[in-house]
Amino acid sequence: MKISFAIVLVATCAIGTGAGGQNHPNPSAPASCPLAADISPVHLYGLWRAEFDGLPQSATILFERHAELAGSVSGGVNRDGVKALIAGDVDQGEFTLEESQDGQRIAATWLGRVVEGSCGKEIRGIWNSTSNNASYPFVLRKQPGWQ
Repeated sequence: MKISFAIVLVATCAIGTGAGGQNHPNPSAPASCPLAADISPVHLYGLWRAEFDGLPQSATILFERHAELAGSVSGGVNRDGVKALIAGDVDQGEFTLEESQDGQRIAATWLGRVVEGSCGKEIRGIWNSTSNNASYPFVLRKQPGWQ
């Protein structure tokens, strides 16, 4: 009899605790997933991985707040130790980025779109080299640890 009472008591406490916790939203829970059109440059800040269809080499990109242009990002791209500067923005889900190896001339452009339902953590588009007119589809994915 004592064991049955203890089991019922534990079960009752667990049910009451679980239901109470579900009725009160957690103020520290992450915000809902933004729509692609609502993504702003601040959503881009952090480390990203770029993969290109047709190229065996991938790249990492670090987006930071642009020091001179509000509403834009800047940073760097690294392809196996070969580094370049980047600057760009995102507006209504449209992503534009310019890449420069010397800080003076544009070496490549990235034109893409934030993937709907990705919470701003995936961008797909076309990378275009200005030196040889080569174009490759790309996908950018935000790396874990960056919100």
